[in-house]
Amino acid sequence: MAPDSRMLKPTSLLFAAMAAALASTPSLAVDFHGYVRSGIGATAGGGDQACFQAAGASAKYRLGNECETYAEVGLGAELYNQDERSFYLDTMIAYKSNQANDWEAALGDSASDGNPFDNSVASVRQFNVQAKNMLEALPGATLWAGKRYYKRHDVHINDYYYWDVSGPGAGIEDIDLGFGKLALAWIRNTDGSWVYDGAGTGTNVANDTLDIRLGDLRVNPDGALEVGFDYGSANLSDSQQDDPGFDDQKGYLVTLEHTQGNWFGGFNKLALQYASDGMIGTGHNNSAAGDGDMFRLVDQGVVQVSDSVEMMYVGIYEDKDLDAGNGQTWTSFGLRPVYKWNEVMSTALELGYDRVEPQGDGEDADLTKITLAQQWSAGRSFWARPQLRAFVTYAQWDGDVYNAASESIEMGDDDGLTFGVQVEAWW
Repeated sequence: MAPDSRMLKPTSLLFAAMAAALASTPSLAVDFHGYVRSGIGATAGGGDQACFQAAGASAKYRLGNECETYAEVGLGAELYNQDERSFYLDTMIAYKSNQANDWEAALGDSASDGNPFDNSVASVRQFNVQAKNMLEALPGATLWAGKRYYKRHDVHINDYYYWDVSGPGAGIEDIDLGFGKLALAWIRNTDGSWVYDGAGTGTNVANDTLDIRLGDLRVNPDGALEVGFDYGSANLSDSQQDDPGFDDQKGYLVTLEHTQGNWFGGFNKLALQYASDGMIGTGHNNSAAGDGDMFRLVDQGVVQVSDSVEMMYVGIYEDKDLDAGNGQTWTSFGLRPVYKWNEVMSTALELGYDRVEPQGDGEDADLTKITLAQQWSAGRSFWARPQLRAFVTYAQWDGDVYNAASESIEMGDDDGLTFGVQVEAWW
């Protein structure tokens, strides 16, 4: 006898409704994409793997210097396609743990309490819909809304995202102007709690960024230019605007980037950026930031040194001049040549150097890191993944470092040696 529907649990009714909906929905071709890095490592002299980053530096050189499990799992599907018009759904969940145990529960803020069994976090990174060719006047353009990785620019060997306004938002991209493509977006990222006149109940400060980009400007053979302007400002509530103790901050970020293809068998990418006040950073306004400005230069590329050697390089110079006197200068250089023994086996050597000079009386920080890794990859290219690596890393520093494992590097040490095995994959 079938059970009375009034006795079914709410979750059972929900599952039944979902099953019925799926049964009546045409099958979809689902795209599966993502990223993962994970492994095991140790520090010479005892303890788990330490990772080395100069205090104040915005990044660290990655090879043999990542101490966590990090994964991004994405699913996407085209929900509609007719008369060249389409809707595409894209999603992504991210996960991060200290790779300390078999069981590492994702408990959000409690991950910072030191318990090795609940030291993981999870996050919704993307959930958006992209609609193409919806505007007859703008063929090829795409409307989008939702949470999204938005046109991020990064350096692979130190995982540095120097132009990244990702977050919840909406916009239109790929507007073909004939000489280039225009993109417009409105994106939000929120500061922490604000308290009225130093007392009372805290609320969050919503920061908005207006992103304008003109890309695919063909300025020379095999070369293209992209120009961007980001304006950030806090979207204040009435009580926040009336608070005499709250100083709203805003600013802008200007980016000029040239990408040269066919560059010694690879590419070179040069980015120049200038930012003011709240937009000093990588693209998100900070309503609590001080006044000042920032200049940044990032030059990176991959070149084919010989038939058997491919190399990535980067140089970064960033000067933050703040009126409060707490700015800094960060200089960074890195190389990763890879020697290919055959189609699947290679040896990589990564050398990275960072120097941070505080604007005031603080101590300078210098860090040099070198890693030797034996690699097995799904192909011969520098970018071929998945990739398994056995590595040994040595770092030496003067001044403060952070991101070192808490018990593996003792106070007063000025160098460290680590070793381990790691996998990295994207698909």
